[in-house]
Amino acid sequence: MADQVKYTQKLKGEKVLIIGGSAGECLAEAALEFGATVVISSSRTEKVKEKVAELQRLYPSARDRISGHACNLADEANLESNIRELLEKTGTVDHIVHTAGDSLSVKPMAEIDMDFVKKAGQVRFFSILMLAKHAPKYLNPGPKSSITLTSGLVASRPVPGWTVIGAYAAGAEGMTRGLALELKPIRVNIVAPGPINTAIFDSVSDEDRKAYADRMPTGQIGEVADIVESYLSCIKDHNLSGTIIHSDGGANIA
Repeated sequence: MADQVKYTQKLKGEKVLIIGGSAGECLAEAALEFGATVVISSSRTEKVKEKVAELQRLYPSARDRISGHACNLADEANLESNIRELLEKTGTVDHIVHTAGDSLSVKPMAEIDMDFVKKAGQVRFFSILMLAKHAPKYLNPGPKSSITLTSGLVASRPVPGWTVIGAYAAGAEGMTRGLALELKPIRVNIVAPGPINTAIFDSVSDEDRKAYADRMPTGQIGEVADIVESYLSCIKDHNLSGTIIHSDGGANIA
């Protein structure tokens, strides 16, 4: 008699749309391992094709469960039509995860202008509003379905020069709570990572990396594979909605 697979196959037969980001790439791997069908999206067609091919190489038995479509969230004029096109190509899904970001918009307040402010929020704030507007039409009804968003530590731990991006991160967390009510019974949650060892840290010196790590209770900068567990919780926990999950090595209390 075979063992039950009550937990490890919880996503089997479900479909997950994952939009952007290093965390999104690792989440796609995890979702496949849990039995889901995965659709990935990024701003460039070439990158989507490369990632689909890489996932198919890593998971040859899941080849038919992997696909992808490009969607440019930085295109303000065509944002809604780009999102609708992505959702239409993807079809009905059970979960949507938005991990997309762009280069961090950091300036002291004395140097900001409206163009800077709008650009800073285009992908990290406005695109998730428009995604939430159109997503319910494509999500299976009921509390098993979910939308998971992304903010960051700066939402609760301000940093000089980061006021604009911090305001958008905090706004995304407030938006999550509102959407959890407005889109119910579809669940809406958000993950707030701290410092994570991604490409954004490539230009950080070893000395500064050590300083980051020393300030954190865990004594280390997080890895993408760690925060993937937070996204998986948002997807798999059918009792979770309107919640912020912090994966920050304890930096929020340090």
